[in-house]
Amino acid sequence: MKGFFEKKKGRIEIINMIDIMLFLLVFFIMITLRMIPATGIASHLPQSSTAVTIERPKIIISLPAHGQIVVEGQLMTPDQLTSYLLGQDPAHANVTIAGAKDVSLQDLVIAMDACREAGVTQIGIAAQNTND
Repeated sequence: MKGFFEKKKGRIEIINMIDIMLFLLVFFIMITLRMIPATGIASHLPQSSTAVTIERPKIIISLPAHGQIVVEGQLMTPDQLTSYLLGQDPAHANVTIAGAKDVSLQDLVIAMDACREAGVTQIGIAAQNTND
């Protein structure tokens, strides 16, 4: 009868707790990766046989259609683009303009003028290498 009246010490089973914590960790990592927005928008870039890879730009300006300027998913006017770039330290801003194939040269010049008015000196034009 001695075994029946003995006090048993309580045990905390942590193996199940570890499984749950690892599951939550993986779950939150997957959710966080899904929350990171993709950069840029889908566009058909013009092709060039002399295109080279440059360092990753800090700011990508997209010209998806006639008269549209898109920066970080926001549609902007040339004046808004200039104001945006003034807030980004334009002297050290590295800007790349990605225009669709059918965007006019005038739209490209308008975007470049807005960048130059803000004081940006490093402007690149995105193109797809024809050798790829």
